[in-house]
Order: sequence, then C-alpha cells, then structure tokens
Amino acid sequence: MAIKHFLQFKDFTRDEFDYVFERTRWIKNQFKSYQKYWPLSDRTLVMIFEKASTRTRLSFEAGMQQLGGSAIYLNTRDSQLGRGEPVEDAAQVISRMSDIVMIRTFEQDIIERFAANSRVPVINGLTNEYHPCQILADIYTYIEHRGCIQGKTVAWVGDANNMCNTWLQAAEVLDFKVHVSTPPGYEINADLVGKIDPARFKIFSDPMDACRGADLVTTDVWTSMGYEAENEARMKAFADWCVDAEMMAVANSDAVFMHCLPAHRGEEVTAEVIDGPQSVVWDEAENRLHVQKALMEYLLLGKIQTQ
Repeated sequence: MAIKHFLQFKDFTRDEFDYVFERTRWIKNQFKSYQKYWPLSDRTLVMIFEKASTRTRLSFEAGMQQLGGSAIYLNTRDSQLGRGEPVEDAAQVISRMSDIVMIRTFEQDIIERFAANSRVPVINGLTNEYHPCQILADIYTYIEHRGCIQGKTVAWVGDANNMCNTWLQAAEVLDFKVHVSTPPGYEINADLVGKIDPARFKIFSDPMDACRGADLVTTDVWTSMGYEAENEARMKAFADWCVDAEMMAVANSDAVFMHCLPAHRGEEVTAEVIDGPQSVVWDEAENRLHVQKALMEYLLLGKIQTQ
C-alpha cells in the first residue's frame, strides 16, 4: 500500500472519511465493552511536539497503546530538532525507526517537508494553518448525536484560525455549509483554505446572524498558541464574538455547541452555553481518542472489513 498522510482535511475523500467514521464507531464500541482489540501490535508511533498539548498527546498515546502498539514522545526542546537539525534529515531517521509519526508544530511547511521525506505515514496533530484531527472528532461527534452532517449548517464564531480553515475544507469534502463570523481584521485567508465552492460558506459581520438556523455552533479561544503577543488587541476586537445563550437560541432547536478546548468561560463562550444542555464538548474531547485510533489503523493497514 502506498504511503498516505493526513496533513489537511482535504487529503482524504468522502469515501475515506465515511470508512474512518464507521471504523470509529466499531472501535469505540469495542473500547466501551472492554473488548481487547490490538491490530497495531508491535507498531510504534512517534509523537513530535513543538506546541504544548493535553488532549493531543493523551489521545494519541493512549490510543496507540489501546490498539496494541507503543508511543514515543519527542519534544523539540529535548531532541536534535531543537538544535537545528534539518526537518528533512530528522524525517529520514525517525521514519526508519517507527511505523507512523504525529507532529504538532507551528508552520504547515514543517510538516509538509517532514512528510515529503518520510517512509511512513505522517499525521498533522495541529499547525498554525490546520487542525484536521480535531475536525475529524467534531464531525464524528455530530454524527453520533444528530446523524449525517451532509446538508447541515455549521456556524463558526470567532477567529478565522486553523479550526475555521479546516471546517471549510471539511464542508467541501462532506457537503455541508459553514457560516463564518469574524471581527474585522481576522477574516478568512483564502490561500490557506484552498479551492472551496462559494456555495459551501457564507460570511456574516454579525455573529448572531451566523448562528441563525445553524445545526452546530462552534468557536475557539481568541488567542491561539503562537499569537500571545496579540492577546490584548484580540480581547478588544473579539468582545462581541462570545457565544452566548442568545446566539444558541437563534440556532435550530436541536443545535449542538462544540469547542475544541481548552475554553475560557466568559471570553469566547459563556459558562451557561459550554456547561449547558446543548453542549457536547466532553463527548467531542473523548472522540479525539476514538477517531485517531481509526485514523491510525487506516493509515497503517488500509481498509479492513468492519467486524
């Protein structure tokens, strides 16, 4: 099987995502019923972190172990990558000593260069530009709670960041719409999103209008990692982009709220919303574990018959 990477959401086809979602359902059911499933026995995952993490490290490390494999944590501060070793050289060596690699870093260019020189599959655990594993978990969570996402409307409120970029790519692949509302100066970067059918998204200056009729409302922190120097300016610019009960009230009656976490209650979302009955953030967080297990299984073993 040819090496396949997961660096952006658009790297997979709709058929591949449908397969991964079905495998996620089965693998999660095995986990919940305490059934041992070790398809990746003797396989090794290397996790390379340049950005701090809780959910990404825990979900990948626990997930690989639950599939029978092992996981090795590397931080760029504690490896030769942090002392100037070329990414291309590191990829050559690391990929000869492991079976699959997950990288959480800053620029997308770093992970693209690594993958170009890797002999094993590479997964994007997060970059400044994209966060495909999180959106994979978010969409699976929606499917779990509400069914197929095709034809539905997702409201994105806040910064047009890596999460927003990935939601837009997902809309193109999986046939749904995204309503985007950002403060002036924090709009979508078309170059990062790539070729998207204009019918797949709509821009709103008022976040309330973006949420109107939505099936899923989601947001993220106002200041992502790497942008801390802009925090004061962002606090002022985003003040009217806090997802509150009024925004959820104009969404569809069965709309769900999601947040990739960590959350700052009172900033990008009120406590009433994130802790309220429409919030599915804890299922969303847990599903990182299950979708990534299905993703690693697929990248290493290809399609297998669902049991």
